[in-house]
Amino acid sequence: MLDANFTDIVIIAFGLLAAGALTGVLAGVFGVGGGAVIVPVLYELFGVLNVPDEVRMPLAVGTSLAVIIPTSIRSFNAHRKHGTVDLSIIRVWAIPVVLGVMGGSFIARYAPADLFKMVFILVAGVSAFRLLFGKDSWKISDTLPGKWVMRAYGALIGVLSSLMGIGGGQLSSLFMTFYGRPIHQAVSTSSGLGVLISIPGALGYIYAGWPRAADFPEVAVIQPPLALGFVSLIGVLLISPTSVLTAPLGVRLAHALPKRKLEIAFGCFLLFVSGRFLFDQISTYL
Repeated sequence: MLDANFTDIVIIAFGLLAAGALTGVLAGVFGVGGGAVIVPVLYELFGVLNVPDEVRMPLAVGTSLAVIIPTSIRSFNAHRKHGTVDLSIIRVWAIPVVLGVMGGSFIARYAPADLFKMVFILVAGVSAFRLLFGKDSWKISDTLPGKWVMRAYGALIGVLSSLMGIGGGQLSSLFMTFYGRPIHQAVSTSSGLGVLISIPGALGYIYAGWPRAADFPEVAVIQPPLALGFVSLIGVLLISPTSVLTAPLGVRLAHALPKRKLEIAFGCFLLFVSGRFLFDQISTYL
């Protein structure tokens, strides 16, 4: 049924399970939904399944958003038990973030595949630079800006996160540390955004991709019941269990290990992924 042999399918299954385990750890450690890992992994695995380039990236993004729903919920609950979540920030961001996600999902229905890659390259590249070279002295202020600035940034987080397939933790943590919030509080609070982004984002990608399956009837992996719109049910079923199981481990690591070493490791990974997508873009135009 799938355009891949048995060996390919076994490799894909193990790859998805491993990606799920790593996703859960990253969700806990960095307050991210894990999309920065899931999207590039799914992009490569869908390539093995010969998913057309026109829908390969949005399928990876939509699947990532669906996968990080349970991971984000468990990560947020674990951080809240540590008492480091600032719920006042989440209340200010809640509506703008959801509206931004809805806008991003609408864009996803009509946007070319290259747009998703360019957003990923830009945001992941900036995040990598901040993680690798950033200093505690890099601050805009010691207090958060007014509510209208907060709301505008929340909407931007929603749009970019829905186009990248991430839980928004990278963007919100970056913002809060620039305004003097401790990194552990920034990470813990950011975990709450994953819930606000992933649920409407996944529903939006189901809507955005629903009519596209008819354009590629020969590709089984994007047809129901294997997929709903731009959400691969195979990816969700294989990644979600391991990511939920390992999320609490990530939270324990976040409160136990030197943050700098973890930042360097994650920054290098993001830099590698950005370079991979950039190379893919350049190769397309050569």
